[in-house]
This record gives sequence, C-alpha cells and structure tokens, in this order.
Amino acid sequence: MSRSLGAALPAALVERLSQRELGRYLGRALPLLTVDERGQPHPMLLSYLELLAVSATVIRVAIGARSGTRRNLEARGAATLLVVEPDVTTYIKCRAAGAPRLSGDLARFELIVEDVLEDEAAEGEAGARITGGLTYTPVPALDSDWARAVLAALRD
Repeated sequence: MSRSLGAALPAALVERLSQRELGRYLGRALPLLTVDERGQPHPMLLSYLELLAVSATVIRVAIGARSGTRRNLEARGAATLLVVEPDVTTYIKCRAAGAPRLSGDLARFELIVEDVLEDEAAEGEAGARITGGLTYTPVPALDSDWARAVLAALRD
C-alpha cells in the first residue's frame, strides 16, 4: 500500500540520487515511465549514472536524444520514476520542465517532483518485502567516454 510523502524527495532519497556515492549504485536499474501518443505507459530503464537529484524537488535525467522517452516528455511531460530495491520502494511522479537541453546524443530533462509515494506492505501482506532490485552488467567504467558524456550533460 502506498502513501504520499508530498511533493519533495525525502533527504535519504535525495542523497541516494545525488551521485555522491555513485559507485555504490552502479549496476542497478531504475524504471522511468512516460506516456506515449496512445496514452499507454512507455517504460525505459535508467541507471543511477543517468539521473541526478539537484534538490528535493528537481531530478535531472540524461536520455537518448532520439528516444521515444524524449518525445513523450516533450509532448506530454508526465513521468514516474520507480526506485524499487530491498531498502526502499518509492514511486516519484514528475513533470518535465520545458524543452530538453541537448548535448551530443543526449537530451537532459529537468523533472519537477509532484508527488513521492512510499510503498509498504499492507496488513494482509505482512512479511512481504522486496528482496532484490533490477540489476545489470557490465557496470560502466566512470572514466569511459559515454559515462563522462552523461555526467557532463547532467552537470552543465
């Protein structure tokens, strides 16, 4: 069952998405859902490398400049970021603020946090918990050209 925490990320989630401990979270994937032209959910997976909480109310994402997600964010603006791991389950509802900033093959969006939902087991689900999140390999090297380009796009 989920409950709203309001229109700002809790401090622990800001820290998690701040990239200050990026190496700790590499290899983990986070679904980002947008709405396509037919009104259907459109999923994509982000890594912790591709997003940055710049405050409790703004998350930057760097995505492919030619992606469906970019088109969806430009056209409709709505997005939900899922952070589903053993220690946290939150759904962050956001709205894209303006046009993307382009940097090579990447488009950077500023997502404004509109609502943060925290999910917990309901009474009838006692003992139910997430035991693992989405993971991937190989973990990108932070000194690779791609990783440097993504980090630069998020910080410029």
